[in-house]
Amino acid sequence: MAAYLTHALIHHLIVFQLILLLVVLSNIWLTHRIRRHSPPDQFPRVSILIPARNEEKCIACCVQSLLAQDYPSFEVVVLDDQSSDGTRAILEKIVLSEPALRILPGEPPAGDQVGKNWACTQLAREAQGELLFFTDADTVARPDMLKTVVTALLGEQVDFLTGFPRQAVHTWGERALVPFFSWAFLTFVPLALAYKVKLPSLSIAVGQMMLFRRDAYLEIGGHEGIISSVMDDINLAQQIKRNGLRWRVSFVADLISCRMYHSSREAIDGLTRIMFAAFSYRLLPFLFAYIWLFVMFWEPIVVMGLMLSGGAPQAQPMALLYCVALSILLWLIPYIEMKTPFYLSFLYPFTVLANIAVAFRSLFHTLRGRITWKGRPLGNNRWKWF
Repeated sequence: MAAYLTHALIHHLIVFQLILLLVVLSNIWLTHRIRRHSPPDQFPRVSILIPARNEEKCIACCVQSLLAQDYPSFEVVVLDDQSSDGTRAILEKIVLSEPALRILPGEPPAGDQVGKNWACTQLAREAQGELLFFTDADTVARPDMLKTVVTALLGEQVDFLTGFPRQAVHTWGERALVPFFSWAFLTFVPLALAYKVKLPSLSIAVGQMMLFRRDAYLEIGGHEGIISSVMDDINLAQQIKRNGLRWRVSFVADLISCRMYHSSREAIDGLTRIMFAAFSYRLLPFLFAYIWLFVMFWEPIVVMGLMLSGGAPQAQPMALLYCVALSILLWLIPYIEMKTPFYLSFLYPFTVLANIAVAFRSLFHTLRGRITWKGRPLGNNRWKWF
């Protein structure tokens, strides 16, 4: 057993990491290739839809960046989801000089409705556009963002387009936790395969940037069809796949930025809400994924430490160096692609530990029914073995 852990397992990890590296490079090529199309002669009308609950820190920058879009026909609709801070006052001040902005008063969710899904349902009902663009209140968009993503959707002839915005991270908790989800999708979901097979588990979506054709959104039931889901973006992508509709992931890190959380505590609480939910509350896949993540990135480091202290005589120094080098590449390349500070990729062992810790916090809080978000309980979700 010791020989396997210090020798054979390292070689197996190298093979697995090389496969992942191919997935990463393939995904990067595919997400950039989507933006090769020329703009259409005529652009369809777009409804930009933003649910906002207690977003006074960021709502002005978000809305103003969207109102400044270089796009011929669009509306910006913001639903004030019963905010108790200055969100509504800020919006009312902006709307005085911006006729393209509409403010909707949100109705409270009922029963097991998740607040964001209910807010997006209300937004979709009021939208007038042929295309529906959902984003979050903590995003900021470049002026050519809308024209670029609509061109990609029309050029690819797809029903749904999503992408990974650049994540702005300022505290160490944000740096360790926030880029992880984008990294995991880019590393472990081979888009070349996901586009061809009808497996809902091979679905990607990012709630900060979701562009739907209206008829496709209605066909899958929209947010109303997943009203109790915590992972609304992933579940919508799964519905797109189940209905046989076409979807693509585009590179958008140069077009949209987002600061999801404003402190380490907010990052921990926010990701606690979703990390077990991302596995659809399936315990065994959750445990396997995080145990394997730990083994893949920490086992070579532990063996190297044992070898240097004379405790692993069968370890091969060159194999260990290759394994650690591949580990660094598997973090460095996606981080550069996502415009995450590249130096953070060299801290990947601590990133892995931090995310495992929050993942198990998510598991325990979910099992105890203690998951809340923005002052609202998210209900008791039933877990299953597989």
